[in-house]
Amino acid sequence: MILDTPASAPPLLDPGLPVLLLRTDHNFFHHGSLGAIRSLGRAGVPVHAILEGRASPASRSRYLYRGHPWAPPAERPAELAAHLHRIAERIGRPALLLPVDDAGALFVAEHAEALAAAFVFPRQDRDVPRRVADKSQLIAALRESGVPCPQSRTPRSAADVEDAAAELGLPLIAKWARPWRLPPGMRSTTLAHTLDEAYRLFAAGLRRDPDGDAGPLILQRRIPQAGGDWFFHGYFDASLDCLFAATGRKHLAHPPQAGHTIAGQWTANPELERLAVRTVQTLGCRGLVDLDFRFDAGTGAYHLLDFNPRLGAQFRLFTDRRGLDLVRVLHLDQSGRDVPPAHPAYGRRLLVENHYLRQALGRPLLRAGTLRPLREADELAWYAGDDLPPFLAMGGQSVLRAAGRARGRALRPSGR
Repeated sequence: MILDTPASAPPLLDPGLPVLLLRTDHNFFHHGSLGAIRSLGRAGVPVHAILEGRASPASRSRYLYRGHPWAPPAERPAELAAHLHRIAERIGRPALLLPVDDAGALFVAEHAEALAAAFVFPRQDRDVPRRVADKSQLIAALRESGVPCPQSRTPRSAADVEDAAAELGLPLIAKWARPWRLPPGMRSTTLAHTLDEAYRLFAAGLRRDPDGDAGPLILQRRIPQAGGDWFFHGYFDASLDCLFAATGRKHLAHPPQAGHTIAGQWTANPELERLAVRTVQTLGCRGLVDLDFRFDAGTGAYHLLDFNPRLGAQFRLFTDRRGLDLVRVLHLDQSGRDVPPAHPAYGRRLLVENHYLRQALGRPLLRAGTLRPLREADELAWYAGDDLPPFLAMGGQSVLRAAGRARGRALRPSGR
């Protein structure tokens, strides 16, 4: 239940500062992009976005001012910068540049001087976003600063994989240090139940094309789920002051136990908020951040699992009682307007429909109650009564993909 708190009129955003969403990862079902388009568009801000054309459900939103052609990858920075400058010329005035994936966030931080004439964005210390997004560098930084994180090993041989399993125990969390460099079809994080599964992941890393280098495979101790999964979203200004902070409880993830939030709830957690704010300020990251934690009931500590130096896809969960959310906070700050204190809507629930239904319908014991969480959610990632076309396009594509998977299974040799 959402607690009732006093709220005034929503803060007014400057319509003279348009926004350009930058996404470098091909992901038609990136609901965070749609959430940003809707939030800013509803506030009267012209929202531009780099999308995969009409194949992207977000391109159907009534709140999208204009879609722009897909961009060169961040691994070709000169080409990407030139593409962004061509879009800036079409927009006709400086725009707020909003990356929604890691590669885009790193690109903006590391090429700020080349972009500054055409775009507005939070300025970073050049090396900080990569230091927190690269999981190998993050682990080293957390150990140095004393922030709890799971025990981990980086195997260099098959024998190291076996030693890690013996030391850390099975199942193991296996993750790639630089997931934004993964080839299509590879998951950034996997729960390895057996030693053979860990071996296969390590071997896959040895076979990768060097041009798609996702860094070393990291094996981590799996902290028992009993303490629960948590996440923190915040916005930090040029002085590293936190202008908006919120903590949420992750109830379901995709993939299970090793993925992004598909069912979450805004839950007050002052201890975790203090830890998260201190961690961000210690590491020196500005702008939007999205951190994942797991509570270790055995030690009473929150362990930092992941640090994303950009907008989290589930950010619309943290919409306060007057409509303030993280992209609006970003826009207010970058347009020189005051950011008012938040009026938290504790208890607010978000559900990502397509991933939730795919999980729920695959579990017979859940089928009877499948629709209840959908009815009880305060925010759905895709459905919105004032903006139906993206939801309908997502549904149609989901059906086609499911049919394609079923056809592939039917045509697969039986092995006999």
